[in-house]
Amino acid sequence: MADLPYRRFACFYFFYFAYLSAFGPFFSIYLEAVGLSPIEIGTVMALPQVARIIAPHLWGWLADTSGGRMRVVRATAVAGVLCWLGMFASTAFLWICAVVLTLSFFLSAALPLVEATTLTHLGEHTGRYGNIRLWGSVGYIVAVVLVGYALDLFPVRVLLWIVLAFLIGALACTWLVPEVEAPPHAPDQQPITHILGRPEVMALIIACALMAVAHGPYYTFYSIHLVNYGYSKGLTGWLWALGVICEIGIFVWMPHLYRAFALRAILIASFALAVVRFLIIGWGADSLLLLLFAQTLHAATFGSFHAAAIGVVHRLFSGRHQARGQAIYGSLTYGVGGTVGSLAGGYAWDQLGAALTFTLAATAALAGLLILWWKLSLKDSEQ
Repeated sequence: MADLPYRRFACFYFFYFAYLSAFGPFFSIYLEAVGLSPIEIGTVMALPQVARIIAPHLWGWLADTSGGRMRVVRATAVAGVLCWLGMFASTAFLWICAVVLTLSFFLSAALPLVEATTLTHLGEHTGRYGNIRLWGSVGYIVAVVLVGYALDLFPVRVLLWIVLAFLIGALACTWLVPEVEAPPHAPDQQPITHILGRPEVMALIIACALMAVAHGPYYTFYSIHLVNYGYSKGLTGWLWALGVICEIGIFVWMPHLYRAFALRAILIASFALAVVRFLIIGWGADSLLLLLFAQTLHAATFGSFHAAAIGVVHRLFSGRHQARGQAIYGSLTYGVGGTVGSLAGGYAWDQLGAALTFTLAATAALAGLLILWWKLSLKDSEQ
């Protein structure tokens, strides 16, 4: 692959994940500052996950049938920027809900379609995916640090302008990313419903959804868990950063990992390390050394897991189904799984406490591992 397309894809990942890092960790602070109640804040922050469950299927179908993935991404990115401009108009709860829901509806097209385009462009060199995707992690780290400092120095409303800048950056990059024609497929290629009914496809989706369920308590309660153990918020922030730094490391190393191990083996190892990680977080939080080790495992529980999973999706959903395959993967795993994990984690946290909540998270990862071991076979597509 030429360096120029590589940089164009990397540019998109950088700005898109910079937007996510500004919106996810900090938008709730803005909502609190403009007077929304905790229940209202929770409602607003749940809307992107709701959109993620439904909207990617529409955009994936449109991209697959029209044959223009990046055209769909560009159109929806323009719509997303226009939607965000509405956030400057009012701080009313229902208005903010409308803006966030429509924004999320349009932006849900971007990542799965760019993922499919990236992998199609890479062809047989899927091991290089990690070297591109790591720029998303870099963008996340850079933005989350800079936005944090910015909110210390300026009024919280500056967040709206920062998010707008990142959205415009991502939009500009979509015009640089080349359109890639999907691989040719036979006219009688089986419909996508037949692909979804295959045991290995069902196993992958269910297992990956369970991995997202396992991460629900982590993304929702990890900071609270550490503060309750007496760790400072500053140290808590560095522990979050350590996980993303290790994620970058695994993306850099992914080409070597791809050459050394089959995708199925990488996935199973990632699930096994997730079991270890969540048990450590739940029962070993009084040891900083153990927490540091647990955060290094983010390289596996997200990094190698995500890279291997989308590689498998790319193989299982071939030809004209690639974009919809990535959309289905994203909505059913991170959308449904992430929502279930957050809601179930909140109930478990209230009823059972931290240690048992993270034990249940480890159990979900273990269940995913067993499903993959039992049903996921890639013999026909492994190198």
